[in-house]
Amino acid sequence: MTGQDWLEKDFYAILGVAKDADADAIKKAYRKLARQHHPDHNPDNAQAEERFKSVGEAYAVLSDPEQRKQYDALRAMAGGGARFSAGSAGGGGTAGFEDLFGSMFGQGAPGGARVRYSTQGPAGGAQGTQGFEDILSGMFGAGSSGFGSRRRPQRGADVVANATLPFRQALTGSTVQLTVDGRQVNTRIPPGVHDGQRIRIRGKGRPGANGGEAGDLIVTVHVEPHPVFAIDGKNVRMNVPITFDEAALGATIEVPTLDGSPVKVKIPAGTPSGRTLRVRRKGVDVPKGFDGDLLVTVNVVVPNKLSSAARDAVKAFADANGGANPRVGLAEMAAQ
Repeated sequence: MTGQDWLEKDFYAILGVAKDADADAIKKAYRKLARQHHPDHNPDNAQAEERFKSVGEAYAVLSDPEQRKQYDALRAMAGGGARFSAGSAGGGGTAGFEDLFGSMFGQGAPGGARVRYSTQGPAGGAQGTQGFEDILSGMFGAGSSGFGSRRRPQRGADVVANATLPFRQALTGSTVQLTVDGRQVNTRIPPGVHDGQRIRIRGKGRPGANGGEAGDLIVTVHVEPHPVFAIDGKNVRMNVPITFDEAALGATIEVPTLDGSPVKVKIPAGTPSGRTLRVRRKGVDVPKGFDGDLLVTVNVVVPNKLSSAARDAVKAFADANGGANPRVGLAEMAAQ
């Protein structure tokens, strides 16, 4: 396909789509027309074969975002009053669109013809012929200095990576070394990061183009589980088993903390299983203060076996409790 094809053929009309059609609409139209005019469905039909070829050419351009952008720019210039004229190979002058598109598509101008782009001068004055620099400047957004000028700065792409930390390192923060695009990158993971959290490291992604800033490195952190503790932001969670009598009568128990020292936790009388109690400033040690808390969730443990004395005591408790039923009203709520 030559540059002149881009000027003469309306690819949008060939596919029967609007000029602002999205990629899905273009693909849908192409598939429909390709099936309709496919040579297998139209044997010995030269018209259908030519139509099938035209549909394929149109889709090849409009399905490629960069080629579509260039095609739209070229057609816009042609529709804005520009004239395109062919001259002989020996006619001199400035190289035009056929040479431009020959370099783009890997082919020269057919038959040595040259296509020149010219505009009318002001107030009907002399015509001036524009060459590569003005054409490419208009098509690709370069500055007034033309083809040789630098393109706009472009920000580098973001890069994603994964890091796995032992629980204690996630708790206190750690510097990890990651391999990003074949290069080693050291980055600091802040304290208190939780499993699955994403950390954005500015300027550690791919380099920018034409002086643009570098992209970011986005690290997804995986924290190895701990048998007792779990991180919840600045807080630390843990489950603690308690006995029925401790829950019913109340008690003061000792639980471990992150630094290894025990802390006393008061269990109020009548504490149900699953209640969470808070111990202030025993969570993650965050720099500059504002430490997190230790969140203790109690679970009432029912013994698998009871001694005779314990069984008698439980029966005595049930009798003394007057047969209280904690499920009163459950059926009514379920029926709502």
